[in-house]
Amino acid sequence: MTLRFSKMHGIGNDFVVLDRRSDPTAPDAALIRAMADRRTGVGFDQLLTIERARDPSCAFYYGIWNADGSPSGQCGNGARCVAAWLHRAGVLPLGTTARLESPSGPVAVRLEGPLDVAVDMGEPVFDPKRVPFEAATAGDSYALAVDDTMLAIGVASMGNPHAVIIVDDVDAARVSELGPSVTAHPRFPQQANAGFVQVLARDHLRLRVHERGAGWTLACGTGACAAMAVLRRRDAVDAEVRVDLPGGSLGIIWPGPGHALWMRGPAAFVFEGEWLA
Repeated sequence: MTLRFSKMHGIGNDFVVLDRRSDPTAPDAALIRAMADRRTGVGFDQLLTIERARDPSCAFYYGIWNADGSPSGQCGNGARCVAAWLHRAGVLPLGTTARLESPSGPVAVRLEGPLDVAVDMGEPVFDPKRVPFEAATAGDSYALAVDDTMLAIGVASMGNPHAVIIVDDVDAARVSELGPSVTAHPRFPQQANAGFVQVLARDHLRLRVHERGAGWTLACGTGACAAMAVLRRRDAVDAEVRVDLPGGSLGIIWPGPGHALWMRGPAAFVFEGEWLA
């Protein structure tokens, strides 16, 4: 069997994209893990499938799987790559806004340029029951015991669960040690993306993210959205923020509760290939 694919990335968060518009069969978890291997496969953080929409109000559906074969609810960098892929396929004109269907629900994308995409990520969810995160009461900060450290975290869902931790330096060795433990913490029943954020100014953040199912990543779009939203809720940042990740920068705009959050950034094609199985 020959499986054609596109390799893409959004500021270093890399993907394999499969055209499944005529064959919506979900990819096998073992196949995903084999393709994701960076030594013997193609290598990627997530695999994306482009399929016919289930929701008649949407143009297309996209599925998301982590490198370990587990499904994901949302991926901001992936949504931008899907929009750029659809534009190159000739079905999403430049300068238009389209409604796409993700595993977490509809997402609006706006093509600012062939490889420049803005995404309506919806309104952030802070209710711990919906994140989900185990907490007796809702708040904007929670104490979390991790290894021998007590962390103050914020939690949010952007279609997938996030823990947000403010640090003095995202490059500190302790951050690298804490990331996997926060992701796998039992108070996150579905695990979480652990985001460590450094506030440089009210309009400028640095961020590192340890993703569930993928590990440390060069970029995490939903992680950038969650970090900004948690800080915006505390009035620690302005309504428009630049978020610098190891792979590049994203622009995030969120006026506050009652409004959708928009993320803007690049998408890039790397190569086209065939997988022989």
